[in-house]
Amino acid sequence: MTLGLSMIVRDAEADLPACLASVRGWVDEIVVADTGSRDGSRECAQALGAQVLEIPWEADFARARNRALAAMTTDWILVLDADERLEPGPKPRWQAQFTRGADAFQVTIRNYVSSLQARIWDRPAQRNDGAWEEAASYPGFIEHQNVRLFRRHPDLYFVGRVHESVGPRVAPAGLKLGEAAGRIHHFGMVCTPAKIAAKNILYRDLGRRKVSEQPSDPQAHFELGLVERDNFHNDAEALRCFERALRLQPGFAEAWFFAGACLARLGHAQEALGFFEQAAARGCRAPQLPEFVADARYNLGQFAAAAEGYRGAAPALTPALTGKLGLAELRAGRRATGLKHLRAAVAAAPELEENHDRLATALAWMEDWPGAAEALRARIECFPAAPQGYLRLAALLVRRGGLDEAQLWLRRGLRTTPEDPQLRQAWRELQHTLAGVLKPLPAGADNLPVSGKLPEPVSRLKPGVNPLTKERFLCR
Repeated sequence: MTLGLSMIVRDAEADLPACLASVRGWVDEIVVADTGSRDGSRECAQALGAQVLEIPWEADFARARNRALAAMTTDWILVLDADERLEPGPKPRWQAQFTRGADAFQVTIRNYVSSLQARIWDRPAQRNDGAWEEAASYPGFIEHQNVRLFRRHPDLYFVGRVHESVGPRVAPAGLKLGEAAGRIHHFGMVCTPAKIAAKNILYRDLGRRKVSEQPSDPQAHFELGLVERDNFHNDAEALRCFERALRLQPGFAEAWFFAGACLARLGHAQEALGFFEQAAARGCRAPQLPEFVADARYNLGQFAAAAEGYRGAAPALTPALTGKLGLAELRAGRRATGLKHLRAAVAAAPELEENHDRLATALAWMEDWPGAAEALRARIECFPAAPQGYLRLAALLVRRGGLDEAQLWLRRGLRTTPEDPQLRQAWRELQHTLAGVLKPLPAGADNLPVSGKLPEPVSRLKPGVNPLTKERFLCR
């Protein structure tokens, strides 16, 4: 049986060589449909053996993919994007699977991410085991499945202007769905911020068009809600989308879950709990559901219940959950146990900023000011380019009278990120307050080279606020 590769691309010259190299010798045909590249994508694909089609971009991913499918001649079709690569090895297993009765296959897609805090819909990131050398530099990944391998058949085609898939066509066509061996590795979530931002804007625009065209489709409203929540942090608009989906389909468990998550981030923890209960009652299997319920209980001041929820939120406590558990234990009155968990969370995953912040928060709440300051210094050592560490440490030091050291840390922060507006404002305020109290530190006093001119004082500092004691979990 023959196997072909079908792709749509635009401005993908940089990604195409690695993508096509991953299937070289495995596929009998490659069809690349170009939707208007301004780089050398078409020439690159042709040089690598692809048949290249030039098709118009009509703001519809399914239509573009179906144009590419129409040119295929092989028995089976694999679909990849230019920022994806097929891992070595699955083709012999696929050839065996093709004879076992299935007409289409779900393929596992491993999406690499630059932070363990990343998430795709309701799926959290997993730590990267580094087993695949080409992706070993990324800290984590998130896996999901999609129908990417299927028989060439007139009833199998893509549907959906955005979030397009062949999957919804399998059952209506009376065909059988299977699960394929192997993985597709996706690098689109670790590209440049500019590319990610452009993709987010495109997906929101297409999602709005889809909702306008299919106002009675709860899935369309749900998908747009996810884009608003995850990509634009617009929880109020996302909540409206999820509520529209629920009016159309009251049993939509995942919509109950994400509506609850929006309510929690908007500060309505009690109402969020009700939505989480509805999600659970309708069979929601989101891995984060128990954690989000515990977050809501923590935000309501139900610390013992929150701690119990965190302990049962996953088969094994992750460093992020351990940090939350520690803070809940401490607020519930179990200080020694809480601090033990908090310190363990930092030691297990020093790359998570939030664990450093939680430890500092806890120590400040206990009025262990030296300990809180030391926790923030450790945060800065791990994240020297993050302004929040310098700002929090300076605020704590000013509150405790450590004006010399506060000035020093703000200077260091400004040398690391000299254009950060919050650091610049904090420096101005501190210098205004210190006028007549401290002489500015001489250049080089902190053993760091001076680069650029520090801003002049213009406003007053208000050092009485301690932001460290205000901790709320945001169901992220």
